[in-house]
Amino acid sequence: MDHPIASRAEWLSARKTLLEREKALTRERDALCRQRRALPWVRINKEYRFETEDGARTLVELFDGCAQLLVYHFMFAPDWEVGCKSCSFWADSFHGSAPHLRQHDTRFTAVSRAPLATLLGFRRRMGWSFPWSSSQGSDFNFDFGVSFRPDDAGGTYNYAPKRFAAPELPGLSAFIRDGETVYHTYSTYGRGIEPFNATYALLDLTPLGRQEDGAGDTMAWVKLHDLYATG
Repeated sequence: MDHPIASRAEWLSARKTLLEREKALTRERDALCRQRRALPWVRINKEYRFETEDGARTLVELFDGCAQLLVYHFMFAPDWEVGCKSCSFWADSFHGSAPHLRQHDTRFTAVSRAPLATLLGFRRRMGWSFPWSSSQGSDFNFDFGVSFRPDDAGGTYNYAPKRFAAPELPGLSAFIRDGETVYHTYSTYGRGIEPFNATYALLDLTPLGRQEDGAGDTMAWVKLHDLYATG
């Protein structure tokens, strides 16, 4: 491999220089998080209905008594037999977070438009345990910019004109409640969901990185985890 080789002392010097940039990024991320928390809230006045393992639920009932709710918009259209491989790639990272989040008065759930039975069957196949709700028949995914009707004139995604023809795209939304009143506080899309993918975070530490072609299909290498060859 054609790459610079250094002595341990030279490497340590270069590493300390990089550490200063890493610390600056950490401080900037802390400041960004404070700015995110300071965003104004939007009251949710529309009635949304979801099918869950515990029966039909409203948006406020998805909180399950918690003050906060995080919704991962999982790409799974009503006529799909399996979930999106990219969303599944993310789900492998966050499916164990739900119990920890609940200790911070926060409930996590994935929401998709596929029928609940299809979602739960796929969840069993993948070995996940997080809550998953179906918004089939509801405008929820459309209103939060992750599902698109055929007659949509282009539509928007990630707060800009949509560049993809896909009927479903990923995202993550945050909500808070005050009694029975629910407020939307934040949504992120596109590369904004990258921080929730532990595999990417680990690959970014390796010398070869993600080994993806940024100009092409960066998800080309990803498969459902039970489809990777083993040996």
